[in-house]
Amino acid sequence: MYEDKILVCKDCGNEFVFSAGEQQFYAEKNFSHDPVRCKDCRNLKKGATRQAREFFTATCASCGGEARVPFQPREDRPVYCSECYAKMKGE
Repeated sequence: MYEDKILVCKDCGNEFVFSAGEQQFYAEKNFSHDPVRCKDCRNLKKGATRQAREFFTATCASCGGEARVPFQPREDRPVYCSECYAKMKGE
């Protein structure tokens, strides 16, 4: 029913294949438009909208080592390094 289509990326101008399988997926999801970007440009666009995650350094409450965490540590809550946290979750 579907056949591969050659489309042109609106960002880089390169041709890319909109495969029959992708077309079927788009139809199943009721997407009404063909893609306008190639896979590489779609990935770049997705990455550009994501904000870089800020990490904070703290002292592990269990082993005293360095813990890098994606939140601002508070004095009233313990922070654990990856290894100690994994050990606690495994118990």
